[in-house]
Amino acid sequence: MAIPLPLTSCSPISTSSSISRTSFVSLTPRNRTFFSNQNCRRVLISCSSSLSSDNGSSPDSMNGNGNGSSLNGQSSFPRMPSFDGTSKPPLKWRRVLLKVSGEALAGDEEQNIDPKVTMAIAREVAAVTRLGIEVAIVVGGGNIFRGSTWAGCSGLDRSSADYIGMLATVMNAIFLQATMESIGIPTRVQTAFRMSEVAEPYIRRRAIRHLEKGRVVIFAAGTGNPFFTTDTAAALRCAEINAEVVLKATNVDGVFDDDPKRNPNARLLDSLTYQEVTSKDLSVMDMTAITLCQENNIPVVVFNLSEPGNIAKAIKGERVGTLIGGTWNSIVTTTT
Repeated sequence: MAIPLPLTSCSPISTSSSISRTSFVSLTPRNRTFFSNQNCRRVLISCSSSLSSDNGSSPDSMNGNGNGSSLNGQSSFPRMPSFDGTSKPPLKWRRVLLKVSGEALAGDEEQNIDPKVTMAIAREVAAVTRLGIEVAIVVGGGNIFRGSTWAGCSGLDRSSADYIGMLATVMNAIFLQATMESIGIPTRVQTAFRMSEVAEPYIRRRAIRHLEKGRVVIFAAGTGNPFFTTDTAAALRCAEINAEVVLKATNVDGVFDDDPKRNPNARLLDSLTYQEVTSKDLSVMDMTAITLCQENNIPVVVFNLSEPGNIAKAIKGERVGTLIGGTWNSIVTTTT
């Protein structure tokens, strides 16, 4: 019995049309000569309705590298449903940058790093990475050494103090990496300056590739330059890897209209604009970081790290803490 099989015609395909010409060839003995080496080189089986665009660009030329990732670091392939036939839940953000302050890692401050805190972070990050969300992390170093505080002590200049602070962030990053990998999360640490024996150097395209493969990337050593905070490093890395939001995990519930330690009636602010942060001089992030987020239209969510489930909620785009640079109605997808 002859089975009709659609095969691409041997004549050259015009690049001005997105639909290739096809002919039906029966798989009978008289057509065996069609499958000679010369003809089979021109056979193209397509799983897509448009292998070429109207301007003649191929998938490889559109992606730039032919491996399924575009030049801007975002995957060009659509999200597929899970194997059980159900689609993944709708998520607002697909790639996020989580900023974890050093003080938050200290927990109750009895020691520099609280293992219970790092394990809580690892478990919540693991839960969201299984949903297909790509997570990058920037860690601070204030729990070990803060350059701005120690500058001037015993002749220590500000630049040297800041470099010591960068080394402190590397310590936190390696500890957090070990915790994550202990529960099966593939993790890479990239440093702003070379420390080849303990971590990878920061390379933007390599970092994006790690994220596309489902790995968590931890950025350490800040920007690699003195006089810049890890908040600025978070805003910079977020813009570089095309992440959609900066999630700042701190030891407070969000941004208040007054210091809650001095004023028990201080009110938690639901959302703010960049202009309000700068005009009111709110100590959310330093002005360099806020300006960088504003120029690149990057929203910032400030939330409490110590509340169980807050990290997962923030990463999934649920309402938590204070949102800067947007409104919850336009930013957050309602979850049920």
